[in-house]
Amino acid sequence: MNKTSGAGVVIVGASLAGLTTAEGLRSEGYAGPLTLVGEEDRMPYNRPPLSKQVLAGTWGIDQTTMSEADQLERLGVQHLRAHRATAVDVAARTVTVGGVAEPFEHLVAATGVTARRLLNSHGVRGIHSLRTADDALALQQDLGDAGQVAVQVAVVGAGVLGCEIASAVRSAGHHVTLIGRSAKARFGQTGGHLSAMIAELLRENGVRMRVGVDVDEIESRDADGHKTVSALRLSDGSVVPADVVVVAIGCSPAVDWLAGTGIDISDGVLCDANGVAAPNIYAVGDVARWLDPVTGEARRVEHQATAIEQAHAVARLIVTGERTAPIVPLFWSELFGNRILVHGRLDPNLPLTVLAGDPAERRFVAATILRGQPTGLVGWNMPREFRQERARLVQHVVQQPVEATEAVKGSEIVKEGMVA
Repeated sequence: MNKTSGAGVVIVGASLAGLTTAEGLRSEGYAGPLTLVGEEDRMPYNRPPLSKQVLAGTWGIDQTTMSEADQLERLGVQHLRAHRATAVDVAARTVTVGGVAEPFEHLVAATGVTARRLLNSHGVRGIHSLRTADDALALQQDLGDAGQVAVQVAVVGAGVLGCEIASAVRSAGHHVTLIGRSAKARFGQTGGHLSAMIAELLRENGVRMRVGVDVDEIESRDADGHKTVSALRLSDGSVVPADVVVVAIGCSPAVDWLAGTGIDISDGVLCDANGVAAPNIYAVGDVARWLDPVTGEARRVEHQATAIEQAHAVARLIVTGERTAPIVPLFWSELFGNRILVHGRLDPNLPLTVLAGDPAERRFVAATILRGQPTGLVGWNMPREFRQERARLVQHVVQQPVEATEAVKGSEIVKEGMVA
């Protein structure tokens, strides 16, 4: 099935998922033309460190780079930097890139997501999102412009990304207020099980928390003829002073270029359980909504480990036709030096059962268990024990047929809007 002639594979999105797909194709033996299209004028880079090491100041932006130009050249990958796909002709098998219709034999969508922004924030300085390398540099500049002076930072969004940003900025010595619409911090696919512990950790490290409120108004001051944020007025009437605002209120899948193709792009690119969106068209990473063969539902998972596994699965499918076992979601985060790992789906309707350690000491592994089997697993500062229990969970999920969905029907399917 290995193709060595024709239009080849075009991967739109020079993300981790896109780059991994390219590498996976070559490792599987694909020898045909391979094109990687990237909208940013950068080499492919890793996004999760932006809210961790980069924002904390322990890494420079260059350290997030995943592949240099000579490495892509050795792989035989044509990398189109600063190019954007705008349309796809499914029947003709062409994708329009930079105004030119490029033919493809296989097309892989890896365009990821774009950060949502606060209403009425356009033109107001000091308001940031954190999705791209340029976002991280702009935020660093605003925080650094104060020199050694601690500034008032408001982080809007109390999900994984918001909590990570609050941790990194507070660790750098700034004053941080974390604002969330929900009544408690929502930490990814944990179903609220970790909310109280996360809130306690943030508060004891000096992060002020305002939850159960919306941002109603952005207050600004005039600085050199430009509007610059000065405070946020919340839905309860209170005002949070802010020299810098970081918005982490979720993302929207980057799918506009697939409009009119007949592919379901209502919430990312709808795919079957193997990443196939249409004949010879696939999707991987944050933009992809794969059918979950365990629950029978299609869901997006915006986490690095899933993106990597999906990329390898699609590469293998293209080259060999071999299908992959169900992918179990995995993500990790770090807050004030605490390493938190989550695998599977923590059922919000079930209690956490401690398998090792003690939550009171912030060293534990726990699971939600239904009918004697784990549905999800969390590890807090116990990586070795987490890996051991994770092996058991993976084995259980892989063994479950699609028909056996009742065991997990009570689980909350969370469309995680914050990238870990």
